[in-house]
Amino acid sequence: MIQVQGLAGRVAVVTGGGRGIGKATAAALVANGARVAVIDIVPPTTPDVLNLTCDVSDPAQVEAAIGRVEAELGPVSVAVMAAGIFPTAPIEETTLESWQRCLDVNLTGSFLVAKRLLPAMREAGYGRLIFLGSSAGKAGGARAMSSYAASKAGVMTLAKAIANEYAKTGVTSNALAPTMIDTPMIDGQRELVSRIPVGRLGKPEEVAALICFLASEDAGYITGEITDINGGFFVD
Repeated sequence: MIQVQGLAGRVAVVTGGGRGIGKATAAALVANGARVAVIDIVPPTTPDVLNLTCDVSDPAQVEAAIGRVEAELGPVSVAVMAAGIFPTAPIEETTLESWQRCLDVNLTGSFLVAKRLLPAMREAGYGRLIFLGSSAGKAGGARAMSSYAASKAGVMTLAKAIANEYAKTGVTSNALAPTMIDTPMIDGQRELVSRIPVGRLGKPEEVAALICFLASEDAGYITGEITDINGGFFVD
């Protein structure tokens, strides 16, 4: 497990932390001494954290969840926006409802959580925001996934916009662009492993290690970056 500086005692929120990359990230943050809250739409059971049920696309639920984190753990210094859904369908078969739900969860959910946390981070002079984007947001995706690709492009641009706006405040904002990480989200896409130059799927723990570094004090000079983690699947 990666060990980094400056996470011990800090309060961290991980959305989508009940499964996949989010769950691995929560575990890695706990191992580094952070006090962690996990927010997920499916009631999470992640060990050694404050587990909260929340639909991140609902402003009232976000407010209630973050309020509980602050009341029970303290001011939030680190936020990892990992909540997301992954609809796949040809664009001609994508309904407006499906399109909107994908943007609501992936993009608007990230915006709502960040917006809620930024004032206190600015006042404290310290904060780390890490957003989960995707190589699909750069290249459009390897399958028919227009809503997902569009939402993740938005997430990564949101991270850059926040970085620009808050650079002088001690708050950093970065995003990852993972591809083909071994989680249930890629079921139905696993045959694409043959197109990964390193010859295997990525591990959630590998993504979590990178998130922990970006959340650390050592990463204070890194902001507005989109970091690929994809085994060479997409190189730009």
